[in-house]
Amino acid sequence: MRGMGNMQGMMKQMQKMQKKMEEAQEELATQRFEAVAGGGMVKVIVSGQKEVLEVELDPAVVDPDDIEMLQDLIVIATNDAIKKAEETANSTMGQFTKGLNLPGMF
Repeated sequence: MRGMGNMQGMMKQMQKMQKKMEEAQEELATQRFEAVAGGGMVKVIVSGQKEVLEVELDPAVVDPDDIEMLQDLIVIATNDAIKKAEETANSTMGQFTKGLNLPGMF
């Protein structure tokens, strides 16, 4: 009988943790992550779900004779913004898996 009480307590703890995880995921989804490249000439903003929300270009960086540089700056800023979103997601969600051996979870 004693084991059943422990099991119920553990199930309640798991349900609480699951609710907190869902809340953390919802909050992450609403966050915005910004990165710039080219000294601020290109700015990219992504969501916590790693979707590109905005791309801002300084008109001075739009040179029809050097499209490659603009493309490179957009790629750099986008990758930096996604990396920030991933790092925040990993640290936020990592608090729930700390100490657990769950390969491939987050």
